[in-house]
Amino acid sequence: MPGLGIIGWIVIGGLAGWIGSKIMGTDARQGVVLNIVVGIIGGLLGGFLLGLFGVDVAGGGWIFSFLTCLFGAIILLFALKAVTGQRS
Repeated sequence: MPGLGIIGWIVIGGLAGWIGSKIMGTDARQGVVLNIVVGIIGGLLGGFLLGLFGVDVAGGGWIFSFLTCLFGAIILLFALKAVTGQRS
């Protein structure tokens, strides 16, 4: 996702973090800023994991970048819920 720029990271990260938190049932505890942070970190995590499988995440475009962020955000939220022992 290096070609997106800071605004692209915020927009895609925010959307992916928000949708990921809706899927994982954590939206009520998160605000806009935390959704953006979760989405951006999820993008890094998703990009790293997909890179391990040989997927070219840099040339995927906006939709693939969003799906990568969403994938990573869901994994991140799942891991955080498992570590903290919280339930939906």
